[in-house]
Amino acid sequence: MTARARVTVGVRDADITGADNRALQAAVDYVAGLGGGTVEIGAGEFLMRDSLHLRSHVTVRGQGARTVFRKAKAVSSPLEIDGDYGEEQITLKNPEGFAVGDGVAIWDKSSGGFHTTVARLTGRNGSTFAINLPLNADCMVANRAQAATVFPVISGSHVEGARVEALTIDGNKSENVHLNGCRGAGIFLYRCPGAVLTQCTVRHYNGDGVSFQQCNDVQVLDCVSEENASLGFHPGSGSQRPLVRDCTARANGEDGLFLCWRVKNGVFENNTLQANGRFGISIGHKDTDNLIRGNKVLGNHEDGVCFRNETEGMAGHRNRVENNLIENNGVKRAAAGIRVRGETRDLVFKGNTIRDTRTGSDRKQTTGIQLEENVGEVQTDGNTIEAPTAIQDGRRKRRGSD
Repeated sequence: MTARARVTVGVRDADITGADNRALQAAVDYVAGLGGGTVEIGAGEFLMRDSLHLRSHVTVRGQGARTVFRKAKAVSSPLEIDGDYGEEQITLKNPEGFAVGDGVAIWDKSSGGFHTTVARLTGRNGSTFAINLPLNADCMVANRAQAATVFPVISGSHVEGARVEALTIDGNKSENVHLNGCRGAGIFLYRCPGAVLTQCTVRHYNGDGVSFQQCNDVQVLDCVSEENASLGFHPGSGSQRPLVRDCTARANGEDGLFLCWRVKNGVFENNTLQANGRFGISIGHKDTDNLIRGNKVLGNHEDGVCFRNETEGMAGHRNRVENNLIENNGVKRAAAGIRVRGETRDLVFKGNTIRDTRTGSDRKQTTGIQLEENVGEVQTDGNTIEAPTAIQDGRRKRRGSD
């Protein structure tokens, strides 16, 4: 058996030289064409006018803080002509700054989330541009349809066994419009089973830091997501058996860790979720059978851990929250260390330390565990709670004990 391919890419002294996404993509595609292997990226800053698109069985490895992918300044324009579902072109009102080869997102006020299209501009005739993927939804001028050169800095779609190691993503937030986490993030994976992200940092992206959707068996290890506009880490849309370990989500605009829809049988352990703009950890729609263990949930603006308000059939049942430190959450108003909403049931809270070490009016984490009216069975065991209200049980019939 022959050795797997290895190619270097960098601003100088490499097999492929260059300082933008084109050089990076050439290296990844070359290695993929040989059946897989490793692309090693040297130190330097690489300007990204489109995503680095991952390929199956290719490892992309940088040099940590010394290898920086910087998102290019975005331009945006309203659509001049309606973009129809399935159409593979767009016509722009203000095409200046758009160029063939750029990544682009297209949406209107009615087509957010998964209906946003993220593609590449592949041709031009005046103000009309061809795109390499069909539109996911109608984008109507009457609904303020627009296009912008925004995209994930690293993107994987329908690939297996991809790895990303020791890279730094600078999302250049101030010069880019927002892209939602269902279609974009600093690192975004869609249907990428077995992907591994390790020792990567994503900062200043105008959207989520790391998002993976409909991906099974993804591992996110020793990564940092900080100062991004939206969510820190966003597993979702039926992702099974994710592992997020030894990661940090810090000072993101929304939740540090957001389990979206149908995240099941995951392990989230030894992470730090700190100073995020909403919850430290958020769990909700059909997010069941997960283990949340050994994390530090510190100084987030609202509740430390929040089980979202869902009906019995849709709620996040059978999750275990064990041996976490949940401290000093709540900034502008009172918060709980753990808040359980909706018809959620069969939870286990064990061995957690829930406390607020601040003084006076700065102490906002006033409740240890808050159970709302329709919550079902909850088991508590061996938690250490330092709060004016240790357990606030608003249920019709009290269940569980500590």
